[in-house]
Amino acid sequence: MLALAWPLALTNLSQIALVLTDTFFLGQLGEIPLAAATLGGNLYFIAMSLPFGLAFAASAMLAQERGRVTRHMREMRRTVRQAFWLIVPIFVLLGFGLWHTGAILLASGQDPDLAAAAQIYNRAFLWGMPFFFGFMLLRGFLAALQRPAPALWISGAAILLNGLLDYGLVAGGLGMPALGVLGAGIASATANASMFLGLALWIGLDRRLSRFRLAGRFWRADWRRMREIVLVGLPIAGSMLLEIGIFSATALVMGWFSPRAVAAHAVALQVASACFMVPMGIGQAATARVGLATGAGDAAGAWRAGWTAIGLGAGFMVLTALLLLTLPEAIAGLFLAADLAETRALAVTLLMMAGLFQLADGVQAVAAGALRGLKDTRMPMLFAALGYWGLGLPIGLGLGFPAGWGPLGVWIGLASGLAMVAVLMTLRWSRMARRGGLRARHLAPRPA
Repeated sequence: MLALAWPLALTNLSQIALVLTDTFFLGQLGEIPLAAATLGGNLYFIAMSLPFGLAFAASAMLAQERGRVTRHMREMRRTVRQAFWLIVPIFVLLGFGLWHTGAILLASGQDPDLAAAAQIYNRAFLWGMPFFFGFMLLRGFLAALQRPAPALWISGAAILLNGLLDYGLVAGGLGMPALGVLGAGIASATANASMFLGLALWIGLDRRLSRFRLAGRFWRADWRRMREIVLVGLPIAGSMLLEIGIFSATALVMGWFSPRAVAAHAVALQVASACFMVPMGIGQAATARVGLATGAGDAAGAWRAGWTAIGLGAGFMVLTALLLLTLPEAIAGLFLAADLAETRALAVTLLMMAGLFQLADGVQAVAAGALRGLKDTRMPMLFAALGYWGLGLPIGLGLGFPAGWGPLGVWIGLASGLAMVAVLMTLRWSRMARRGGLRARHLAPRPA
């Protein structure tokens, strides 16, 4: 599990590092650019929940097809092909919405200056979306083959590229024009495109990977397989939309307080998101390992893979909780200039709150990944709806406004919702493993 999880986790960290790099450079320009990119980025990642869900569904299918061994190369090729077919219609649909970011934010009651700057950011950033979706599909293909390292190396190179472009296009270094939020959007979109193109080139040049001929007969449709990707992926997308949506809705709520609250929220959220990337990687490894065991008909192996992953994710998040609770001032100082004292103080408070929900956030992410390995996606979506929106948001709004606790009260609501989802996800996995449902419901091979 560790051998597969650590490259996936580091790949996830490298991807969040792209956003952190933008946050770092924009934070030096002031609260408005940082808050605008945060609001625009929140809408972008809400839109990305659909590509994420479909990519994770394809990953689960690829793992099970690899576990069955028989005719796995042809089956995996067809799954990758049909997943790629979904890129264009998804981009047209989501790109249209992101192009009108300003109107969406104005309708939600945001400051006009913030809405205008966020739209500038997203109109550049959105062109990287189809490439990022393609990168996730290829990374899932490599994870099913238990070869995640190439995605890690290419993501690391993309961080360097994004940093150079941010230095040039945001700060005006290297003789480039200082474009502010527009430069940050261009830098991130370019980095996403480079990740997909680099990984596709790697697979094409690798002797063993090229045997899969992923681009072979690309025009041939397999509607049954595409339907399966969509049916498995939509509940995953729904779960991610509910989770990403609650944090994005929180950012909009912060805009009702002040730009200072949005900026402090941006710092705390980016740090918490960086910590989350590791259990997310462990969850992706759990999807692959559980899926491989499922495809091979190994119920005991699937059980071990799931619980091992949950234990690893919980252990890591205990360490990050200690870090956020003991060093919040130093962490906030990395992102906010010294003259933004009030914003830094609020960021410190929110970082400590993030430390308190680290364990719950990690456990729910890994348990969801293990369940995806069984293609069990509908109940996790219902858990996310109940925990985040049925419990977390009402508590956050109640504490933030009527109770007068402000941004801290909203984050307490987030922590409550995450804790509930973590408990429900773990109980779901435990119940299925205990009753032997792994074999009865999920281990039967698919008919040829």
